[in-house]
Amino acid sequence: MTDVSAAFLSEQEVMIRDSARTVATEIVASTAAERDRTHAWPADELDAVAKLGFLGMLAPEEHGGSGATFVEYCLAIEELAFADAGFATVVHVHNTITGLIAAQGTEEQKRRFLPRLVMGETYAAGLFSEPQAGSDTAAFRTSARRDGDHYVLNGTKQFISNGNKAGVAVALAVTDQGSGKKGTSMFIIDTSEPGYQVARVENKLGQRSAHLAQIQLIDCRVPTGNIIGEEGGAYKKMLRGMSEGRIAIAAIAVGTARAALDAAVRYAKEREAYGAPIINLQGVAFDLADMATQVEIAHQFVIHAARLCAADLPCTKEASMAKLFATEMAEKVCSDALQIHGGYGYLNDFPVERFYRDVRVTKIYEGTSHIQKLIISRNL
Repeated sequence: MTDVSAAFLSEQEVMIRDSARTVATEIVASTAAERDRTHAWPADELDAVAKLGFLGMLAPEEHGGSGATFVEYCLAIEELAFADAGFATVVHVHNTITGLIAAQGTEEQKRRFLPRLVMGETYAAGLFSEPQAGSDTAAFRTSARRDGDHYVLNGTKQFISNGNKAGVAVALAVTDQGSGKKGTSMFIIDTSEPGYQVARVENKLGQRSAHLAQIQLIDCRVPTGNIIGEEGGAYKKMLRGMSEGRIAIAAIAVGTARAALDAAVRYAKEREAYGAPIINLQGVAFDLADMATQVEIAHQFVIHAARLCAADLPCTKEASMAKLFATEMAEKVCSDALQIHGGYGYLNDFPVERFYRDVRVTKIYEGTSHIQKLIISRNL
């Protein structure tokens, strides 16, 4: 079959996409079901992709990274999600924090933290959400108090991907309680500090090998040299990162939906009813046609939004549109794929039940569907 979509990608983009596809097929997919059953952290798989440069995609080459464009990154993340959405989330969170330090950190911070991160010697986490504050960033309560040549951080962070495995974390904390969003700052934390405590690891519906933790910062001392940017300037710096994060989650949703569609087509060709494969039944064929159309539309729009972001053009609305459409689409496609499998789709003998569980959270993290609608409507 001709790869029509490749006609609109550069040679470099095709190469990175195909490399990620090979990694996903040969390294990630084979262990995905077992890791889902056991909630196992994908240590061996992360080591393998680190050697191929996928843990430093958004870091510059001078610091050991791949220096990939954001479009190339989204293509790679989609391919990893095709094999395992949880694994793609682990890699995405790690790359997000590594990219944040690369883009906004000082040269000293880059030299100190990036080499270990891009080589996969340690992992990264972002300490942003709190028990009472997810999308409402103005409600953050974690505080950072200046104490000589350190800041002392106190607070609880919730739903932290990689939080129990990370050696490096970037935390958002309030340095000026009276300044609202302008009073927040970002800090790089060495998680070996005694003030960084993993309170618990959550037991969740899907993406089970992507560990999610509650982190408590209890008098956690952070050197003043670990602040990212100026004090009080974190919120403005986060805005661009929010768009990138939403587009990347949309790519994960598309990859998972593609996997569900692929499984449904294969099953429909093999399963027979009334003396013929069920793909010959008009109801099944039409469902597959709808699923394929929606997946392709979402994929193309995600790449469009990624190109806007890579070109540093305004893309707040497009990022939210990409996430809203792709995640809503993906849940429906995974549900339809399960339905096509009939009773077998409900069993973990077939992968579609995992896809169905894994994709659900994409409508929640990096801003819920309602938040995306709010952002889109405000930009009309």
